[in-house]
Amino acid sequence: MSEHTENPGDTTGSGTGPRPEPIRYFGTTWVEHDGGYGLRRAAVGAGALVTAFAAALVLRFAYQGLAIAEVGGFVNVLVVVMFAVCSAIAFRKTWESFGRRPSGSAAEDSLRSLKAIGFIGSLIAYSLRCLTEAPGEQLRRAEYETALRQYEKRRGSRSGNPATRAARARKKTPRRS
Repeated sequence: MSEHTENPGDTTGSGTGPRPEPIRYFGTTWVEHDGGYGLRRAAVGAGALVTAFAAALVLRFAYQGLAIAEVGGFVNVLVVVMFAVCSAIAFRKTWESFGRRPSGSAAEDSLRSLKAIGFIGSLIAYSLRCLTEAPGEQLRRAEYETALRQYEKRRGSRSGNPATRAARARKKTPRRS
């Protein structure tokens, strides 16, 4: 993969402008939707869905283990509710993360364990997002296009001979006598 830049507006120093930030499994194919982008989206979405299904089977086996151990109805209900709530939280937080950068706040860090328990929700969110775009593409596209506009604006304002710009600016200002 190519080098990751925190700020999509960073330039390479060679005057080529901002570089798009790669997305996991997609690289920079999301920019032009080339290089097998559609196939990758389908494969990643299907892979996440198959993984979620396999994880659900593993959880079912765990639940059957609780039933064999005869731990009681309360514990069985508690386990089901816990996984359902954690999966819902993980789905929501994963879905929201596609549209904004992580803030790194303590509240987000405290939900990390809930998201780990509800990993099936995260996998389903990932799979559903692949139906429309690469996960995180909308956010990165907006940042990249903003960086391109800013770069073009800076580049356009620097073009030409600075001495003639200064001379033109002096001609435009009225002289006081």
